[in-house]
Amino acid sequence: MKGLRYLTLLILILFILSGLVIAQETKPGFTIERLVIAGGIENREPVNVMEIVPSTTEKVYCFIEARNIQEDTNITVVWSLNDKEVNRTTLPLKKGFRWRTYAEKNLYGMKGEWKVEILDSAGTAIKSVTFSVE
Repeated sequence: MKGLRYLTLLILILFILSGLVIAQETKPGFTIERLVIAGGIENREPVNVMEIVPSTTEKVYCFIEARNIQEDTNITVVWSLNDKEVNRTTLPLKKGFRWRTYAEKNLYGMKGEWKVEILDSAGTAIKSVTFSVE
């Protein structure tokens, strides 16, 4: 009986530890510090940050600042208009404290509700930003 309790306890501990390992594996290994839509990029920084974009705007930029990147990896930037995916771009993130990058999208006067979603290398959505083209 005593041996059965120890075996049960051991199985429970192993189960808990395996859950912790799985949880660690699903983390992206970095954080997105800033995610904004801008009219341009100057000196590696977004300029003219917007939530409402005039329909006459030719192109917008999705600026991404990642922090505490544990290893070189890729992210995917998914652009959607009115809940329909219209573009997808893969960008690298290099290991280190801070990495800034951006994706750009020609709007072609397409009005509506836009969403830009950042996916980690496993395809898991980790952050998003929305804007309107009017």
